[in-house]
Order: sequence, then C-alpha cells, then structure tokens
Amino acid sequence: MPEMSVVVRWPDGTEHDCYSPSLVMHDYLAVGEDYTVADFVERTTTALDEASARVQARFGFACTSAAASIAVVRRTAATFSPQESVRVLRMHPPLPQAAHEESA
Repeated sequence: MPEMSVVVRWPDGTEHDCYSPSLVMHDYLAVGEDYTVADFVERTTTALDEASARVQARFGFACTSAAASIAVVRRTAATFSPQESVRVLRMHPPLPQAAHEESA
C-alpha cells in the first residue's frame, strides 16, 4: 500500500508534513489550494479515516499513524480561527498523471 505525505502551511506560516498510509489524500486535497482551517480539518480527517480503513481491510488492523496524523492536525487547527487559511504546498508522491504532466 503506497504511503504519502502532504506538506501544508498553517496561517502562522509554519509548515507541517502530514503522513498518510494511502494516496487517498489526493481525493480530498490539491496542491496549491487554500482551505479554511475548518474545511482542512474535515477533509484530512475524512481522508485519513478512509486511509486507515483501507489498511484495516488489507492487513486486519487500523493504522495508528493515520490516527496520530489526525490528532496533530486537530491540535494544530485548534490554535487558529476556523476561517483562516491552510495552503497545501506539496503532496508526495504525486498522482501518476500529475507526475507525468510535471515532467512534460
């Protein structure tokens, strides 16, 4: 199962690398996009819950790293106003099509 990381910039300018055990994050976030803190928390929580469920289905146990990522996102988000913006800076690995477009 491919792993990935999502690097975001919080409203105070700090950058954070969020781990996911699945490429599902691409279904919920896009590089270069801004999301309100509230929307970002909702999207990442949904994506990481889905990623953990994929691990559960494949290996028979939930992904504790996904749960830890959710906890960090929620804890960090709580220090900001829900309407402030979070920017997605990078996602690695990119989707195969996006990787092809970048090399063209």
